[in-house]
Amino acid sequence: MKKFIILISSLIITISTVSQAFADDVYLYVTRHGKTMFNNVHRAQGWSDTPLTKPGVEVAEQLGRGLKDVKFIAAYSSDLGRARQTARVVLEAKGDTTININEMDGLRETCFGEYEGDLDPNMWTPAAQHLGYTSDKELMADVAKGKVNLKKMMDAIAAVEKSGEAEDYNKVKTRMQASLKAIAESAKAQGGGNVLVVSHGIAIMAMVEEWLDKPVTEWLGNASVTKIRYTDDGKFIVESLGDMSYVEKGKNQSK
Repeated sequence: MKKFIILISSLIITISTVSQAFADDVYLYVTRHGKTMFNNVHRAQGWSDTPLTKPGVEVAEQLGRGLKDVKFIAAYSSDLGRARQTARVVLEAKGDTTININEMDGLRETCFGEYEGDLDPNMWTPAAQHLGYTSDKELMADVAKGKVNLKKMMDAIAAVEKSGEAEDYNKVKTRMQASLKAIAESAKAQGGGNVLVVSHGIAIMAMVEEWLDKPVTEWLGNASVTKIRYTDDGKFIVESLGDMSYVEKGKNQSK
């Protein structure tokens, strides 16, 4: 009888250990905010902020419905209003109204300094000229072809911005990765699971590019999901980039 009890106890410990091993993986659903007023009028929007437009709210609602089957153990957003609003709309549409939204300034978009709120060409044209192009359109064409990477683009903006407040690629990448690491470790300490993280397009791209096997050549769509797995040995694996399938799924559910 004593041997039987010891055997059962060992079996329980083994099962518990195996379960913990499987529970260690964390899945981060890193989402770009919904469309905003500045997105509509093509103005630079980094640390400056405007609210979601009606279509921006709608796409966040669609995302929430599309994520209905995904159980989140936590939710985070940048401390900018458009990210916070998106996170709230997603959770409400999903039915997870009891989850608190943790705000982190490390999840902010890139700071564009004196270009904040200015028309996009007024920022991108000097950056393009700094890289030897005659126009921002020529620069963007080479970006789409993979001839110019994100680091060059972001560093060019920081180089031509006169106040010194604009952030370069490494600064954004470092704070974004540190924020995601803190989020992932917190989720891991809870036994693993899914986490919603609402951030911003360029910041997300800067965070993940070195984890990919090729450069990012397309902008992330509003309410797109970049799914990242955080393994029990502390590695980040990007399973999808800019995925709009959750939005499409939610859109179909509303018909």
